[in-house]
Amino acid sequence: MIPDKEVKLIQMSQAAGCGAKIGPGTLQNILSGLPKFQDENLLVGIETNDDGAVYKISEDLAIIQTLDFFPPVADDPYVFGQAAAANALSDIYAMGGEPKIALNIVAWPNCVNPEFLGRILAGGADKVKEAGAVLAGGHSIEDQAPKYGLSVTGFVDPKKMFKNCGAKPGDVLILTKPLGTGIVNTAVKAGLASKEAEEEVIKVMTCLNKIAKETAEKYDVHSCTDVTGFGLAGHGTEMADGSNVTLKISISALPVQPEAAEYAKMGMVPEGAYRNRKFTEKKVDCQAAKEFEQDIFYDPQTSGGLLLSVSPEDGENIIKDLKAAGLNTSFAIIGTVVEREEKSVRLVP
Repeated sequence: MIPDKEVKLIQMSQAAGCGAKIGPGTLQNILSGLPKFQDENLLVGIETNDDGAVYKISEDLAIIQTLDFFPPVADDPYVFGQAAAANALSDIYAMGGEPKIALNIVAWPNCVNPEFLGRILAGGADKVKEAGAVLAGGHSIEDQAPKYGLSVTGFVDPKKMFKNCGAKPGDVLILTKPLGTGIVNTAVKAGLASKEAEEEVIKVMTCLNKIAKETAEKYDVHSCTDVTGFGLAGHGTEMADGSNVTLKISISALPVQPEAAEYAKMGMVPEGAYRNRKFTEKKVDCQAAKEFEQDIFYDPQTSGGLLLSVSPEDGENIIKDLKAAGLNTSFAIIGTVVEREEKSVRLVP
């Protein structure tokens, strides 16, 4: 048994949080060989790379099913539990749904005091409660590295659900959380992050997308996804390709966590960012961006914000409403949607 004072959760795995995801290129090759399932009530499956599966129950009700788990993103077990749960719940919000039931997913090394696991589960339970859902069990295994997450079922009106396709030329793009999570967490793992940067990344990761979703659903959302392990680059290209448009993103408008740019310049860039770059670089025009800005663009996010495509008028109103609602992370209009060009995403100054 490792002495409690020597337990460093974030050091117990090679990658942290969503940075541990299998690269999008590898994943695409794997999924392409799977059989295709057909069901008239399956409204959203794996074909569109959306955030969850949606199955129609009636004309006014569909269920959203999702599952997400990952290695530690913080040494504090309670914070890790909060971040992992917020990340899993986000998939429901990204589809315009309301979380209802959650199940724990746990992998735990028997060399660590199980009291740490209890704190992880407490953090997750508190986020499920904050979301207004219920926690109803789960499944656990022994493993060399700790991992935690949730399987979540949510409800949505099929006529009102969000999808990651449907963005229209003339729309504006809103991002509801700042970028840089993977970079800052890499600096934390290396012992180079300031206390302020570490506190900010924890605040971002543990913030539910509940307020952002409840604000956006009052308006006509043309397209929505949450920005997680594939970074703004990956999730942005999915939205652009699914909508047959190009996203024009302003580098200067991007909300970025404090010190993330400094750490990127120092080379504190997670491996997942390089996988994201390799997969999407042929679809992205980023000549206007400096190298560290590109690193932030490709950076895998853990429990990132919603990326929304809406009309300019609705965009301004959503920003006003988010401010009035007191959303405690930075957010901004980050660009526009234009007619399809050669590239899926174009970065501009």
